[in-house]
Amino acid sequence: MEQKAILIVDVDASSRRYLAGILREKGYRVLQAASGKEGLVVAWRDRPDLILAEPILPDLDVETFIGKIRQHPRTATTPCIAFSRDAGQERREQCLNSGYNEFLVKSPQALPALFEAISRLLQAAAEETQRLKNGLLVVFLSAKGGTGTSSLCANLATEIARERSEESIVVADLVLPIGSIAPIVGYEGEVNLVTVAEMPAEQTTVSYFRNSLPSLPTWYFYLLAGSPDPEQANRLQVGRIEEIVRTLRVAFDYVVIDLGRSLSRISLPLIHAADVIVLILSTDLSTVTLTRTVWNFLEARGITGERVYAILNRAVGLEGLSRKEAEEIVGLPIRVTVPYLREDFTLANNHHQPLLHRFPQTTAAMVFRQAAGEIVELGQRSRSASPSVEVP
Repeated sequence: MEQKAILIVDVDASSRRYLAGILREKGYRVLQAASGKEGLVVAWRDRPDLILAEPILPDLDVETFIGKIRQHPRTATTPCIAFSRDAGQERREQCLNSGYNEFLVKSPQALPALFEAISRLLQAAAEETQRLKNGLLVVFLSAKGGTGTSSLCANLATEIARERSEESIVVADLVLPIGSIAPIVGYEGEVNLVTVAEMPAEQTTVSYFRNSLPSLPTWYFYLLAGSPDPEQANRLQVGRIEEIVRTLRVAFDYVVIDLGRSLSRISLPLIHAADVIVLILSTDLSTVTLTRTVWNFLEARGITGERVYAILNRAVGLEGLSRKEAEEIVGLPIRVTVPYLREDFTLANNHHQPLLHRFPQTTAAMVFRQAAGEIVELGQRSRSASPSVEVP
């Protein structure tokens, strides 16, 4: 089980040491801060699971400290206990009215009540996280190779991350046998889907993914890369994939998965659980016809068109079917068409840069911004319409 972190905020060093010692004995990881301002920095940086604070601080009053905690997206829902040397009713009401979850008076006799409150609040927070914090799940897939699915996945994930900078996004590459995202973004590290799946389950925690996955500054997202070669892909413990995705959804606000052209016992549970299914088509007749076959297959298994965001990618071929012709064949509305880009996409990929970073003023850049916003809106509508859908 993942070790929960508790932040103690108290100017009294002896009180901090005493509480830290007994909390460590109880199995908690302890963070400490000697002032309100230091407490805010530690809370926003390290995101503890619970904050235990002496509300009488030398630098920040009660309302200011807890108000800043509640106003920041990283700590808005973090359970907070006021453990105060002031036993007065006025102090109690001030703390509870300002945003603390619990108020307890410091004394050795209060420790059982403190431990009970910590356990109860952490349990409630975990249940709420499981219910609400499951990150929005977006899967990208196509019916045929060569449709530019991975390039669109990386670029649209970047645009979602840019537009929603207060939230976190991870891209997971499930294209087999060789991952497609790492070569596009220029990642050459050793952490990938195979190595993560080989780790013991108790190690691949929310904290592990938040702290150990590479963050790509140019692309604005975290990456769980695919297998770098077929030999390593043969070692993939596919039974771990659903559990890994569950944990990613708790760790991040958005989980974007590149499935490539995969329809299998690995990918189908993820497609069923997705808030948005981004279906990529190119303009040639064979791809569009195969896409109709894939859509018929998914529809027969209960996938509704309301969750599908179809993209016609003209960047990979100017000639071929029109948008209207493709819609008539597939039986789905095409939400957006990526215009012909000449060599722009290839050039951006070769330099490991997002298209919008390399060519920010192009028509494609505007299309990507539109598509990213619409994908988020569709996901939120899908989530609202099906709040009880569980992670696979």
